[in-house]
Amino acid sequence: MAESALNSNFQAAKKAKEDEFYTQLEDIENELKHYRHHFKDKVVYCNCDDPRVSNFFHFFSYKFEDLGLKKRVC
Repeated sequence: MAESALNSNFQAAKKAKEDEFYTQLEDIENELKHYRHHFKDKVVYCNCDDPRVSNFFHFFSYKFEDLGLKKRVC
């Protein structure tokens, strides 16, 4: 997406007071795949208002066993 189009989207959302922007699940997966070994036996704290709409919550829920997490707190 072109920078001007992206800026237009942000400006339109600002005017409409719809300013909730969430990190996409695909972006989380693409970044955290580089750090898989850091999660083994760790506690992950997801600082989110509502875990039902948090992609970080969903990622760590789906990958809990694969990552070897000790605990997830949201």
